[in-house]
Amino acid sequence: DLSTGIIYRRRIARCQNVIPEILRKVTTYNSVSQVSVLKVPDIYLEEESWLNMEKRNMAMRSHCLTWTQYASLSEESVFRESLENPNWTDFTQKGRISVTGAGLLNYVLEAFAQSFLKQGVKK
Repeated sequence: DLSTGIIYRRRIARCQNVIPEILRKVTTYNSVSQVSVLKVPDIYLEEESWLNMEKRNMAMRSHCLTWTQYASLSEESVFRESLENPNWTDFTQKGRISVTGAGLLNYVLEAFAQSFLKQGVKK
């Protein structure tokens, strides 16, 4: 955006499905196709980012495009110059997970997703 100087990007990402095979087998089936909803090789995400060079910060937001009728997964991240030292970066991240429509497995799938995302944060 020439008026604000903010660089905006929107992209679709494809990631390998990391849900364990045992969970893929025992989960809810789509009544139309009779195929396990979670038994897909890839997961698609939409990611948006805003880079403000003048303020020296970047914000990112992503959400899952796969399984939208059963799960809501979103993440927001902000990178900005540290107030302590301009050579450092402060990083803030928030995430939300909600699974519905999988019966008793809602909790198991949410716990798995939460654990997986926490591992990513540690990296």
